[in-house]
Amino acid sequence: MSISEIKPGEQVKDVNFTEDTVSVDLLDGRTITVPLVWFPRLLHATSIQRKNWKICGGGYGLHWPDIDEDISTEGLLRGAPAPRKIMPHVA
Repeated sequence: MSISEIKPGEQVKDVNFTEDTVSVDLLDGRTITVPLVWFPRLLHATSIQRKNWKICGGGYGLHWPDIDEDISTEGLLRGAPAPRKIMPHVA
């Protein structure tokens, strides 16, 4: 049994935003709240774009089609922010 094994209660129930956080409610009653700065696309999105989310990945993920952002409950539970883009070196 893996530590990162996905459990049925870790499926997404709802998503809410404040000015600087995103909160994901899980079916098991937990709520995960993380800073929006972890997800720059969501941070810079409009409120309309943020509200346009869909559950994906069998209920264990979220997708924002307007900004092409994806977040998994597994990543949120691990405390993993979005990967940073590596900027090419300019000579």
